[in-house]
Amino acid sequence: MFNRRAKTAARIDTLIGRTTSVQGDIEFAGGLHIDGRVAGNVRMVPGGAAALSISEYGVVEGSVEAAQVVLNGVVNGDISATQKVVLGAKARVRGNVSYGVIEMALGAEINGRLIPAGLGAAESGGTGAADPAGMPEQH
Repeated sequence: MFNRRAKTAARIDTLIGRTTSVQGDIEFAGGLHIDGRVAGNVRMVPGGAAALSISEYGVVEGSVEAAQVVLNGVVNGDISATQKVVLGAKARVRGNVSYGVIEMALGAEINGRLIPAGLGAAESGGTGAADPAGMPEQH
């Protein structure tokens, strides 16, 4: 009835294994899968089509930028996906999520703002000019 495999069957060009820890930023093209820990920003090569998947064991301490992001682990930073973000049941985000399309499973947690594509920082309150509910501050 539902083919879950089709959703996660992206090509993986680079794998960061479960016992691997990376210190520093990563810039990638193609498919990147993270099972380990990255202390730095993870971003796609400008103009590239990139897919990032982070397993339930994966942790990124920094911002994430890719065309497509599938998250089942933890990201302590902002996520920016030009096309699609898929948050699994064990996904934990401590930062803002900018997306073209978003899919969230029951149990996923976001501690930050959801920002649809095309909504700039000034419109989304990214300048700190709005409270968490999105209402402008009264002076």
